[in-house]
Amino acid sequence: MTDTEHQSLQNKIDAHGDLWSMLYDAHGQRFTFPVQAEFSNWIDEQRAWGTSAIFQNMSHHMTDVYFEGPDVIRLLSDLGINSFDGFGSMQAKQYVVCNYDGQYIGDAVLFCEEENKVSVVGKPMVANWLRFHIETGDYDVQVKHIDRPSANLTDRRLFRFQVQGPNADKILEELNGGPLPEIPFFKMGQFNIGLHRVTALNHRMSGAPGYEFWGPSAEGDAVRALILEAGAQYDIAQIGGRIYPVTACVSGWVGSVLPAIYTGDKMRAYREWLPGNGFEAMHSIGGSLATGNVEDYYRTPYDLGYGFMVKFDHEFIGRAALEALRPEQKLKKVRLVWNSEDVVAIYASMFGAGDRYKRIELPVGNYTTSPSDRVQLDGVDVGVSYYPVYSEADRSCISLASIRPDLAVEGRELTLIWGEPNGGSGKPAVERHIQKTVQVKVDPEPIKRG
Repeated sequence: MTDTEHQSLQNKIDAHGDLWSMLYDAHGQRFTFPVQAEFSNWIDEQRAWGTSAIFQNMSHHMTDVYFEGPDVIRLLSDLGINSFDGFGSMQAKQYVVCNYDGQYIGDAVLFCEEENKVSVVGKPMVANWLRFHIETGDYDVQVKHIDRPSANLTDRRLFRFQVQGPNADKILEELNGGPLPEIPFFKMGQFNIGLHRVTALNHRMSGAPGYEFWGPSAEGDAVRALILEAGAQYDIAQIGGRIYPVTACVSGWVGSVLPAIYTGDKMRAYREWLPGNGFEAMHSIGGSLATGNVEDYYRTPYDLGYGFMVKFDHEFIGRAALEALRPEQKLKKVRLVWNSEDVVAIYASMFGAGDRYKRIELPVGNYTTSPSDRVQLDGVDVGVSYYPVYSEADRSCISLASIRPDLAVEGRELTLIWGEPNGGSGKPAVERHIQKTVQVKVDPEPIKRG
């Protein structure tokens, strides 16, 4: 039976018989962003974030699901760790949902332009969890539309663009015909791109000035042309799909965590609802955290830097488990700066005879959907690292990680085990290799915002 013939995720798990192997040796293909890979080269495109301005087309790669009805906020509150006190029209929120044991399922951005209408934008895990509870729970909410990733803008209701960098405000003010409105952090507002009215979110991606904004997809090509024309004198650079995950990592967003849905009786009904060829069913895991236990890849919101979002002012799925967590059970999200000599040694092993280390593909070394590598102190595991990227701003490989909070100290030296044990897993993207110990230094403030 092929993956596409499985009726549900649970059917696929049952048919395979070995959940660990199903995920760790998965033969699925890596996700490719449905946008041009590079417009110039990925080093100059990274550099433009800090020196001029970038244009990023985010219209194609995210799932955008529209929910509407009088119980929308109640639904979001019942499932999310976030407080919805005062949430309403022209507001946005980064939103996190957990399973019944307080373990992370996913995060997305909520956009509320009108009362009782919310779009959920990001990877599909959050929207799927919401849809399941609409169908199985007592909520007066309708799913009005689903925009799935597509290379064709005509398949989408909205274009979604981002202009950011030191020159971003100059470009947008010129297109607006005057000063931009004051839009506080993670709030929404409106301005003009020539004759086109757009709605914008201020989230200060990568710590640079600028906005994410959107409008009807039919106007997308015209808006893009206006931005590039106005931005030419300010050295605007279009960025391609090769560095999309780099910008996420540099901005402190861990977008590669395994959703905690694959085990447990309470989650079985959800696995039976999810399709056998959907996003969750095609997931893969990898890295040196090869314990044979899928649950070792589960994380809590605290591990991913979302602890400040956890609000116990409402009942929500996973609340009791999160309230019961002891301080020592909560990991701290940090940035790890990889030792350049160790990275060079990894590349040097490709030349000549003998064993080779697992290659780090640049600029992004994610060879599986949800990688996790061991982070150690004196040979003892103290956390996990996610995929590495090459950061032009740092002139180093870096990764985000979840580590013991007492070790989240500037300059703290730890070791990271790069590569999979026993020559590598059965994933087609993994060549035969041996593991390498990499020295890393801790940066306890992974989110850089201006």
